[in-house]
Amino acid sequence: MRSETRLPLALWVAVAVASVLVVLAPLVSTLGGLATLMLGSAILVMASIGLGVRLHRPRYPRAWWLILVSVALALVGNVIWSTVLPSSITSDAAAINVIYGITYPILCAGVALLPNHRRPGAAMIGMTESAIIACGVAVVWWMLFVDPRLIDTGGIETQAYLLVEPFLDLVLFGLGVRLLLFSDSHAVCYWLVAASCAARLAADTAYLTYGSSAGFPTATSVIGWVVCNGLLAVAALHPSMARTVPLPANEITGRYSATRIYIGTVVATPVLTGIFLVREGLKDTLSSLDVVVPVTATAVTSALVVQRMRQLHRVAARRATELEQALNTGEVLQQELLFRSSHDALTGLPSRSVLHQRLTAVLAADPRGALLLLDLDKFKDVNDRFGHTVGDDLLVEVSALLREETGGSLVARLDSDEFAVLLTDAGPDEVRATAERVLAALRRPVRVQGHEMFATASAGLRDLADDLLSADVVRDAYVALHAAKEAGRNQLALFDRELRAKRLETARTVERLRGAIDRDELLVYYQPLIRLADERITGVEALIRWQPAGERMIPPDRFIGAAEDSGLIVPIGAWVLQESCRVAAGWHRRHGTVVSVNVSPRQLREPDFGAMVLDALRSSALPPEALILEITEGVLVNSGVATEQAISHLSMVRSHGVRVAIDDFGTGYSSLAYLRDLPIDHIKIDRSFMPAPGVTDPASRNLVKAIIDLAAGLELSVIAEGVETAEQVTLLRELGCERAQGFYFSRPVPEADADTLIAEDHHGTVRA
Repeated sequence: MRSETRLPLALWVAVAVASVLVVLAPLVSTLGGLATLMLGSAILVMASIGLGVRLHRPRYPRAWWLILVSVALALVGNVIWSTVLPSSITSDAAAINVIYGITYPILCAGVALLPNHRRPGAAMIGMTESAIIACGVAVVWWMLFVDPRLIDTGGIETQAYLLVEPFLDLVLFGLGVRLLLFSDSHAVCYWLVAASCAARLAADTAYLTYGSSAGFPTATSVIGWVVCNGLLAVAALHPSMARTVPLPANEITGRYSATRIYIGTVVATPVLTGIFLVREGLKDTLSSLDVVVPVTATAVTSALVVQRMRQLHRVAARRATELEQALNTGEVLQQELLFRSSHDALTGLPSRSVLHQRLTAVLAADPRGALLLLDLDKFKDVNDRFGHTVGDDLLVEVSALLREETGGSLVARLDSDEFAVLLTDAGPDEVRATAERVLAALRRPVRVQGHEMFATASAGLRDLADDLLSADVVRDAYVALHAAKEAGRNQLALFDRELRAKRLETARTVERLRGAIDRDELLVYYQPLIRLADERITGVEALIRWQPAGERMIPPDRFIGAAEDSGLIVPIGAWVLQESCRVAAGWHRRHGTVVSVNVSPRQLREPDFGAMVLDALRSSALPPEALILEITEGVLVNSGVATEQAISHLSMVRSHGVRVAIDDFGTGYSSLAYLRDLPIDHIKIDRSFMPAPGVTDPASRNLVKAIIDLAAGLELSVIAEGVETAEQVTLLRELGCERAQGFYFSRPVPEADADTLIAEDHHGTVRA
């Protein structure tokens, strides 16, 4: 649609032409001149409508074409009037009014269709209000013009035909009023058309009052007719003629000012009718028409008011229904939002907040039962290997299984793979049996998207007691859950106070460990790696120790697990690597000694692990071939993104010359495939495979021999750990093991002692 702020040139031309015709209108005094003036006026309207439709392209131009047809018929009437009928304007006035009367239904249809735009329900909106106002105007019009001119003078019997056009003008006026009820500040076109309807009523009323008796239309009538057509021409060229004005909602039209006019009309019509009848009665000129017409108009107005009230009642009823539906919808939506805020979107299980509410209520009423917390074992590997869609479906299956196995107990989802079951009204034996039944059910395979999967879980169980808060119960259940994980997963742990004390000790250990590096409390001890062929030191394994100031040394098994779980192993491991490379660089330059450093699975998940290793080598000037990184075999045989990332890191550092050893071989998964395909160079046989000192164990001997032979076939070197006796050394040498380490050769010692051992070994000092 074109912008309505830029008015076309044709509109200003139409305004100019219409103004000229209005100026000429009072000068017309002959029938030929009047016919010529109206001819020019009609041509202006038709040309403007045709140009306006083409220029502004309204979506539904039918209303404008009807207006054009009515003006064209009026033009034909003017031609017939001026050429066929006698020159006297009153000689056959009835026939002339019939000719012009034909144009009104078409014109009324065009004006009525202007706001319609083929929209459902638009045809009747506003009709009642405009009819009420038109009836009120009709009463006034009858009292002021018709009664004095035709009734009181007795001319109604011979000149009734004069009422045809004014009555039709009243209908057209009502349709114009309807346009104003629809209009807004941008619908200039509607205002112009409404003004045109009012001008036509004024012009025809002037002809009825004075022109018909004078034998020629008065200047008021002629000007009114010209103004009527001029307003239509300008309206057709105004850009707002293509605008689709919004329909009033719920059949209610008009603004506050229009409503006041409507109410004023309803009140004024019967009052004016009464005044008119009283006046006619006092003048003794009261006739039947004086009573019938105003009273009928008043009755029609009253009927229209009743109709409008019925419409408003329907609108109110519909609004009430819509409001009720909206309230019901809002209530449903509120309940839905409340449910979503308190339940898991994937499984539909209650959330942590619901669990706390129910747990609080149970503790306050009858605290018989227990809280069971479950964490799926290695669920992250499922997402990494099969994708989150499969993981989500597995969670849904687990949720259904928990509901089925626990009956009516509350099952909640706390986190990604964490669930809680609130077991109530049950004794210790019953809740323990239920927990074991749940774990047994989770050990059975689950079919998810064509994959047979196992969703084993670690579980912690905490009995309820009336002296506990809900937060205490949840905390203690988590303590038991972590104990189950530390014990090897896929099992149930019951909470006791020793677990809490252990957990608190672990938390204190983590807090103290955070500043251990800055306080220079961490040390690196070194245990020699011995070549069994000549029992010479070829390397050392770096082992971390923690020596808090003023305290006894804390062994690794008391803090390495806490460091791994808390993530502190990352900075600690980086420090150990830097320190070990720094110390070993001098030994390697002097004696060719290599250093072996343990790497945790958590370190291998760091994106910059490879860069960190190369930086440690660069800063210490230790050659890459002098560094061995020891990892556990579980790092390489687990599936998923973490394993792929670990393999990528190890492959990168191996490409620079760093070697990789599998620590504690045989205690984990022991897959032959990973020995063949993955980036490793050495195997370290775990101490658990070595025959016990002083005991002849053929099975252990054969197992160690099988590992050594397997490594030899894969061109991997072997290091035996935990060697404590000469018999073990002899056995390993017989079986072809290359290197070993253990207390038989040396315990882990500080840097200075290790330096002495290496130096003495290099100078050939005999070991005691």
